[in-house]
Amino acid sequence: MLKIRVRSKVKTDPGADMRIGDLAEQSGLAPTALRYYEKAGLLPAPHRTASRYRVYEARVLPRLAFIRAAQAVGLSLAEIREVLAIRDAGNAPCEHVVDLIERHRAEVVVRVRELERLEQDLAAIAEYGAHLNPAECDPSGICKVIPIETDTPTHASLASAVQRQR
Repeated sequence: MLKIRVRSKVKTDPGADMRIGDLAEQSGLAPTALRYYEKAGLLPAPHRTASRYRVYEARVLPRLAFIRAAQAVGLSLAEIREVLAIRDAGNAPCEHVVDLIERHRAEVVVRVRELERLEQDLAAIAEYGAHLNPAECDPSGICKVIPIETDTPTHASLASAVQRQR
């Protein structure tokens, strides 16, 4: 099971209001991040003092912890905003969160496959380059190790080039 640790330095009275610097310190986020989250609709607009300072209620701390944890599992701010909107409407967002997580998981599976193919291609390029003679490098190009053909070389085409050189 994935354990996500989001550190929070909550030391204040749970009912106390706090200015942005206090909230930043307690949440572990920069004041600029808090302002951005407010602008992006992730945090409710704070109350303002007569001097126009932002004053946040302590109840936003768990919301910030959720935002950080949701980002840690790969949710975008737009997706987090959707989840928060569902919760703010009084509904449990769990089904929506599972859908989002499954979609991200599928994207990760595809990306892992792409990275595995890339690793094979890089291994073939490295093998190909290890057998090149720098003295035979065409000065009109930069480096023969990295092919610049219009068709991207595949693992198979590079492997066959390595075999031809041997």
